[in-house]
Amino acid sequence: MTASSKIPFLDLVTPHVELEEELVAVFRSALRTAGFIGGPSVEGLEKEFAAFCETRQCIAVSSGTDALRFALMAAGVKEGDVVVTVPMTFIATTEAITQSGARAVFVDADPRTYTMDPVKLKEFIEKQCSVENGKLMHKALRRPVTAVVPVHLYGQVADMDAILDLAAKHNLVVVEDACQAHGAEYFSKKQNRWMKAGSMGHAAAFSFYPGKNLGACGEGGATTTNDEAIAKQVRMLRDHGQSKKYYHDMEGYNGRLDSIQAGILRVKLPHLAEWNNKRRAAAERYNQLLAPMAGAITIPHQPNWSKSIYHIYAILTTEREKMMEQFNRAGIGVGIHYPIPVHLQTPYKALGYKEGDFPVSERIAAETLSLPMFPGLTAEQQKLVAECVSQFLAQPSGAPGVKR
Repeated sequence: MTASSKIPFLDLVTPHVELEEELVAVFRSALRTAGFIGGPSVEGLEKEFAAFCETRQCIAVSSGTDALRFALMAAGVKEGDVVVTVPMTFIATTEAITQSGARAVFVDADPRTYTMDPVKLKEFIEKQCSVENGKLMHKALRRPVTAVVPVHLYGQVADMDAILDLAAKHNLVVVEDACQAHGAEYFSKKQNRWMKAGSMGHAAAFSFYPGKNLGACGEGGATTTNDEAIAKQVRMLRDHGQSKKYYHDMEGYNGRLDSIQAGILRVKLPHLAEWNNKRRAAAERYNQLLAPMAGAITIPHQPNWSKSIYHIYAILTTEREKMMEQFNRAGIGVGIHYPIPVHLQTPYKALGYKEGDFPVSERIAAETLSLPMFPGLTAEQQKLVAECVSQFLAQPSGAPGVKR
């Protein structure tokens, strides 16, 4: 293992080079038709991505954050409401909640899947809420609890049957944060079938940020839903509240997806299932290579009800910083998703949470380390990654739990 053996954390170059002619044709078409905003390209993407997600509606927007914010607003979340989510997520999840006018509150993650723990959600409802006049109320905040946002973290779907059952019992809207889960699947015992991420809640949000499994060459996002009324509202929200040109039914936003990005995504979408399968194969190779190191590190857990798309392949290690140094010396790209759980981030100090409130999320945040993961990752590259981990753990200072 030498510093010359470069393995990137993510390869965004190769797929674009392979599809270069098709991608350039998208830009050329936009130049020759002046079709820059909306139009057939965006409408085509919406139809095709809805079919991919097995939903009736898809509304393309300017980012995953807008997709989630607009979905919440369209589903009826309003100023003063309480929305429940997890602290182990990217800050955009809570930005969407607070920017819709609601108050974000948290329940802890499941220690194995890192997604919302339905047991903790049930405890939150039973201990911190009460039913008043048929509505679920947060006892301390004296505000109505109206929605739940489970996050399909790292490409793995949350335990949706349990979450949806609790939500239905208390008349809560469920909006899936599927920004990392394009094509991930969940086996619903209730429906007795596999279901796509983004098709189970009242609505869902996807991000097309370049590093996602389906990424644009810029910003982009989409809201999916089976609810025609929500779809109509999101379409107006993204376009200044217009029901038709210059007729505004509400005050909206400038949240449209441009047609060039839509065209780029349409070129990539037919390849997404294959790319996801390659990620799954790479994850299985990692699992086999890293299995002998169980106990010193924790590898991702996939329940039998989940088909993850491995947007991120994250291990847990108590020696993260030192292990990262080893990877850096070896020329192997790694990352951290995410080092600080949202409830401890500066913008949310006013919410009153403190260290220790969500121990599972805090432990994951302190120990998570993302290994290289992309469709073109080779078995040989993965062997080098695993060797780097093994070499680190073989050092006396690499033993887990050792203080240095």
